[in-house]
Amino acid sequence: MSEPDVETMSFEDAMRALEEVVGKLESGSVPLEESIALYERGAALKARCETKLKEAEEKVAKITLSEDGRPTGTAPLDAE
Repeated sequence: MSEPDVETMSFEDAMRALEEVVGKLESGSVPLEESIALYERGAALKARCETKLKEAEEKVAKITLSEDGRPTGTAPLDAE
């Protein structure tokens, strides 16, 4: 059974898969060649999670308020 394509995974799926990879690597019972493949997949999964988080960050908006405290709309979140 082949692994799901990392580039199409949701954040949650990528995190679960990354946790599985880390668990296998930490167990120390994986042969060297498989460890290398797992490490490479883990790096791809980490990058996918970072991409999905960045996308979510960019969608976050702050509510702008008028002088009397009423919401007037949204503005992009200031990246700090």
